[in-house]
Amino acid sequence: METVNLAILVDNTPGVLTRVSGLIARRDFNIESISAGYTEEESVTRINIEVSVKDDHELDMIVRQLGKLVDVIKIVNLGKVESIIRELVLLKVKANLDNLGKIRNIVDIFRGKIVDISPENVVIELTGDQGKVEAIISMLDEFEIIEIARTGAIALSRGPIPVKKMEQE
Repeated sequence: METVNLAILVDNTPGVLTRVSGLIARRDFNIESISAGYTEEESVTRINIEVSVKDDHELDMIVRQLGKLVDVIKIVNLGKVESIIRELVLLKVKANLDNLGKIRNIVDIFRGKIVDISPENVVIELTGDQGKVEAIISMLDEFEIIEIARTGAIALSRGPIPVKKMEQE
């Protein structure tokens, strides 16, 4: 299985995210992460989906089916172009005066930041690729992670050409 990151530009209409994710789920593909948000154009929403596929045939099937949805404007496989892929994670970790220094050192190494602190815990914010997020989770596991919230991957192609001007997948 390989994970593919698709950037999908859609009309900003009610229910569009449900239609896109529902189509993928109905075809029995697993969505690893999904995020949606406004773009530089008010009428367009960008959906970033990481989906697991066995091969190019399965990927082609997903893209063809998504392309049939009325709201879909463009689909680009960001794995085929040089891209920047990031995820935001918030971690709530048990902390006290004895281990706060160790936690702070780990957060600094990963270029994260502590955004909230109390006598019992700290909340850490970090952005990075999936490997970096998994690594800090692994390092902080010894302190007891209370809660994790992850955004899922978002991605942009490198260079001056926006997705809306790239060739369709």
